[in-house]
Order: sequence, then C-alpha cells, then structure tokens
Amino acid sequence: MRRTAAMLAGLLTVAACSAPAGPSGPSPGQPSPGQPGPSRSAGTTATARATTSPAPRPRPVPPRVVVTRTRTTDGSVVTVAVFSGPVRYVLHDGSEDPGLAAGRVRAGPAVRGAERGRLLAAFNGGFKLSAGAGGYEQEGHVAAALRRGMTSLVIDRSGRARIGIWGHDVPGGEAVYSVRQNLPPLVLGGRPTAAAADWGLWGATLGGGEYVARSALGQDAAGHLVYAASMSASPADLAVAMSRAGVRIAMELDINPEWVQLDVARRPGGPLRTAIRGQGRPANQFLLGWARDFIAVLAPAGAGG
Repeated sequence: MRRTAAMLAGLLTVAACSAPAGPSGPSPGQPSPGQPGPSRSAGTTATARATTSPAPRPRPVPPRVVVTRTRTTDGSVVTVAVFSGPVRYVLHDGSEDPGLAAGRVRAGPAVRGAERGRLLAAFNGGFKLSAGAGGYEQEGHVAAALRRGMTSLVIDRSGRARIGIWGHDVPGGEAVYSVRQNLPPLVLGGRPTAAAADWGLWGATLGGGEYVARSALGQDAAGHLVYAASMSASPADLAVAMSRAGVRIAMELDINPEWVQLDVARRPGGPLRTAIRGQGRPANQFLLGWARDFIAVLAPAGAGG
C-alpha cells in the first residue's frame, strides 16, 4: 500500500508539473489584463458563420438486386441473387398450394396494384405442404402447423425478413407476420451441413436423379437475403454456392424444373427478366398468377422507377 501511495503521489506530481498555465498569466499573443483586445465587428462574425458548411449527409443506400453466377467443381452453374438496401418481402399464396380461401390473405397468386410498382424481384417458395417439409403461415393465417427445428423464412409486419431455425433462433421478438418453412438447414454457421452431401434427403426428384433444378434461400452476416438456383445441381452445389457468397444459414426451397424460377427488374416496377440460365417459366409468371406460393422483393413505397 505504501508503494502504491508513493506511485500515485509521483504521478500527481508529474501531472502538476505538466499542467498548462492557468488564469494567473496571459497566454502568448493574448492581451494583458486591462488592455483592450482586437475588435471583432459583427460583420466578420456573420461571415465566419456563413462560410461554415454543414457536414454532408450520407447518401441513402438504394434497394437493389445483384445477380451473379458461380460454377461448382462438378460443373453445375448456380445463379446467385443478393437483395440489399431497404427492400421488403411479401409471402404470396398460390392458387392451388397452399390455396388459402379467397379474401383471407391480401397477397394472392399474382403481384398486382401498388405492389407491382415496387417490384424488384420474385422467386419460388418451398415444397408443397403435402410433402410435410415444414409449416406455412401467411399474414397470421396458418395453413400448416409450424414445426420446431425446421429452417424458416420469417417476415415481420414491416416486411423485414430473417432466416433461422424455428424454436431456436426464430422467432426472436419480431412481430411475426408470415413464415415459410422447408426442411432442416442446408448451410449452417457459414458451411454446408453434413446432410447437404446426401442428395436423397432433399426431396423426390424428377426421374430420380441427383442433378435437377433446385433452389435455396439464405442470409449473410449483414442480414441480406441471398437466393441461389440452378436448372441442374445437387443440394451440395447450392450449399457451396451459398457459402461462397458469405451466407451463414440457408434453406432449400423448391426443386424440379416446373417450379424453380427467379425474375428480376433493373429498377422498381420495371420490366422483369428471367435470371436463371435455362429457366422454363416466363418472366411475367408471377404477374399473371401462379399455382404455388412465392416471395416478392419490393422497394420502399415511393422508390418506384
């Protein structure tokens, strides 16, 4: 304790010796007490204030969709779309599946009205509910019971979206509005899961083959949703493409060529184009109406081009 006290005393002495001059003496270049200082006219002060410009405001990040392609080691070409900026998501009911009664939900089988002017992209949902791959809730209406442990796209009332494992990290306090589940995770912790290597676990394929049309949806560390799809790929191919894109968690969506589709616009409300190489469905399919559920990606209101 004596040694500590001595050290503190020494520090205080050094601080006192190095302290700047107080009011006992004028600073260099300042008038002595009783001497008038240089006069400053009101005009000079006003000029100084006028020339002081406010700090520039950061430009708002625009809503955007960036589409790229990556080739995996087995030769599959996977399309990857990253949605960034202040985008919002809407889960749409399909006319046949889930086929919720008309009037129960607002977002039906087609993108129409004000939503059309904000549309940046739209992509397919998950398996038919009869496959038992997970639950479905839209706008508070449950078409199939949500299942613990299933990877889930959760959309809150503001249109923000998050992907997680139901009953573990989602829901996490958000005002849940819509939920689309589909199977356990394909990517977890930024890496393909062990199950991703066993293609037989990821749905019945057309013709019983490994390489068919497949799609997936993930989320990166920044919170951006990332969609990946190919008209000929294995589940492992999608998982690898997602990991390359920085995705932390991902879920497989629908499979087989009839159902996999991604359409994007260069500006909100602009003309749509098909984004997956070899995609069979036309770019305006989600505008005409579709039999299965899908997700629309929207720019904020007033951002239409």
